[in-house]
Amino acid sequence: MSDKFISIKKAAELLGVTPLTLRNWDKNGKFKAMRHPINNYRVYKSESVDKLLKDMETAVFTRSTKKVKKLQIKHE
Repeated sequence: MSDKFISIKKAAELLGVTPLTLRNWDKNGKFKAMRHPINNYRVYKSESVDKLLKDMETAVFTRSTKKVKKLQIKHE
């Protein structure tokens, strides 16, 4: 297999999630994995992981620049 594909363990490390999270994302269709033709292990395209990582960073940056309103509770 070429360097175009990475293992679930390596993808999880790069994305900062657990391999179980990636399995759940694959199962739910959120981030689909490909299967190795010989052993049927999940593998991910390097480009797909890079794109998701950039999307995650953009989402965190966008969310951190918006003003967040805090819930104020008034006691009677």
